[in-house]
Amino acid sequence: MSKGKIVSIHSFRGGTGKSNISANLAAQLALTGKRVGVVDTDIQSPGIHVLFGLDEDKMGKTLNDFLHGTVTIKEVGFNIGENTGDEEGRAKLQGKNLWLFPSSIRGRDISQILREGIDFNKLNEGLQTTISEFDLDYLFVDTHPGLNEETLLSIATSDILIIILRPDNQDIQGTSVTVDVARSLDVPNLFLLVNKALPKYNFDQIQNEIQNQFNAQVTGVLPLSFDMAENASKDLFSLRYPEHQWSQSLIGVVDFILAAK
Repeated sequence: MSKGKIVSIHSFRGGTGKSNISANLAAQLALTGKRVGVVDTDIQSPGIHVLFGLDEDKMGKTLNDFLHGTVTIKEVGFNIGENTGDEEGRAKLQGKNLWLFPSSIRGRDISQILREGIDFNKLNEGLQTTISEFDLDYLFVDTHPGLNEETLLSIATSDILIIILRPDNQDIQGTSVTVDVARSLDVPNLFLLVNKALPKYNFDQIQNEIQNQFNAQVTGVLPLSFDMAENASKDLFSLRYPEHQWSQSLIGVVDFILAAK
């Protein structure tokens, strides 16, 4: 069997919807029958666990415990397919091969990471071990926004990098820096995904302009959605509302991931 692929989901700035996109994309890939993992490496401000119905009491061991050497990565994996929660969207993942590797939401654990830093070699070891231990086809890495050591490691080890940006001048400038870094690190598959585009915009025009500006494939343009805001991260939006424009645009990204070599 070929080695599973690392898919890093990144944005230069916060607030782009990166965690929502990471969780929904991972879920959609799991629905195709693939074995999928999701790692929350945004250790300073973790949040992706909420989308899968986890809280401090439910999640058990965390990536923080692994980084401190007190547990194995095998002990961190939370089987979403066997613990889907009560929400309608997540229920569709019942029996699917999807695992979450959460970071701790406890204040003392976050403070410890901020004080002591992250062992990047240990983190890289964890990512590679996760793929082999769980026999994954895809491992999604929800990164910390911006560019730091942790992010550079995620980018450097990625088989697929998806950079999330809004049609906003600050995002576009920051994305330019990130794209340059990714190219210097020879990431095999570099994609862009535009999120929170105002519905009044011409999405085809946005896609063409950004694609030409960065000379990189734009996999889709997701609309700014009040429906999604109202959902408030209580469920996986694309599973609960699969026919919604946001969901349909996101589901289209799955084909780019599956086709990447």
